Amino acid sequence: MFCVSRPAGVVFWGMAAVTGLLTVCMRTDAHAADSPGRLPNVIYIMTDDLGYGDLGCYGQQVVQTPNIDQLAADGLRFTDHYAGHTVCRPSRLVLWTGQHVGHTGLVGNASRSLTGSEATVAQLLKQKGYVTGGVGKWALGNVDSPADIDNPGHPNNNGFDYWFGYMNQGNAHNYYPPYLWENKTQVTLPGNELSTAPNARGRVSAKKVTYSHDVMTEKALQFVRDHHQDPFLLHIHWTIPHANNEGGRVNQDGMEVPDYGIYADRDWPNPEKGFAAMMTRMDGDVGRLVGLLKELKIDEETLVIFTSDNGPHQEGNHDATFFQSSGPLTGIKRSMHEGGIRVPLIAKWPGKIAPGTTTDLPSAFWDFLPTACELAGASAPADTDGISYLPTLLGDHKNQQRHDYLYWGSSEGKTSVGVRSGDWKLVKYRGGDWRLYNLAEDIGEQKNLAAKHPARVQEMLATLQADGLAEEPQRKK
Repeated sequence: MFCVSRPAGVVFWGMAAVTGLLTVCMRTDAHAADSPGRLPNVIYIMTDDLGYGDLGCYGQQVVQTPNIDQLAADGLRFTDHYAGHTVCRPSRLVLWTGQHVGHTGLVGNASRSLTGSEATVAQLLKQKGYVTGGVGKWALGNVDSPADIDNPGHPNNNGFDYWFGYMNQGNAHNYYPPYLWENKTQVTLPGNELSTAPNARGRVSAKKVTYSHDVMTEKALQFVRDHHQDPFLLHIHWTIPHANNEGGRVNQDGMEVPDYGIYADRDWPNPEKGFAAMMTRMDGDVGRLVGLLKELKIDEETLVIFTSDNGPHQEGNHDATFFQSSGPLTGIKRSMHEGGIRVPLIAKWPGKIAPGTTTDLPSAFWDFLPTACELAGASAPADTDGISYLPTLLGDHKNQQRHDYLYWGSSEGKTSVGVRSGDWKLVKYRGGDWRLYNLAEDIGEQKNLAAKHPARVQEMLATLQADGLAEEPQRKK
């Protein structure tokens, strides 16, 4: 067990404010040492633009996700989990580094690479003997040609033994690309050819044969087969149900999928058929993954986590209200309201996580790094903003530490800042005033209580001041 001291500003207990230092103790080896034998495998599945209300286990009534729903029935469902940001790239940086955006400095989708000097979760687990792999969208390396393979932001330079998928974020919005990357080698996808149409912007294919999601899924399953006798960390960062935005401009339908499956005969617009088909296709792949773990007899040695990188999109001519993708929440991707940042989180670990359970622990992407470190017996960096939620996974709620606050800053859409402390949420958009919501009574953020509780607003702002965090929405960087 080791402890690090971090400035915590103001700690809220009811209406009381206590200023000082919070000592965060991270038991990095306790749970790892409690389990004799091999260290547990960790599979982290992150989908792209999947909303809080898009899964049956979170209230979805139309789109079918039986395998993901079963994952929740067999494990733990978080009701108050948050992405690192309202959009993709900064959210992923938060996940890798265990720092919220106030410390990563990336508040928008501007191009940014890891430098190779950051401590990532993959590096930390690799040091403990894990084989580390990933498939899907990387987005933090800007590798777009063979000349870029030595970029310090390449996943192989940031702790990953293996990565297959998209390196460049813009290219990841074409689901029939001419190639993907396997580590530092371009792998041709048979039959796919880019369109030369001016409005395709090099990101829409004229010939569509090989669907990238399917290839990446097969690579993920093969990684598990190849390393099932080793402790492994596997990130599966699927790109669906994100839209091919350029495809929407070209043919009015950015929800590209090989077929509409069980939704083919529905009287819906084609983009909505495509969205639903993406969801159910992905759900089937979750079922295949769980089945493989059982086949290899490593399901009881494997923690599986499922989540999304931010709220639901309204792009590629998909309407986020068609399936009520935000559920009871207000806002979508790029919004600082709950619909833009609160996301599903499901965790399954047979024999360790009690089935059919839920938790309302407020948690966020920056908590994954210390959680994985505690599992592996690794030391989380002293500058992490995260708190391990492993006690909650194991049902040890009395020993679960809680955040004093959660923080986000964004330059996307209307630049904004968001803070959650307990049940209270502050939101401010550029040019506007602070809005205060009581999420326990108003999950849809319809009643602004700032005028009624000005002292609460000031107490929460004092938290940001004490920790040197921006109180005003910041421009893109």
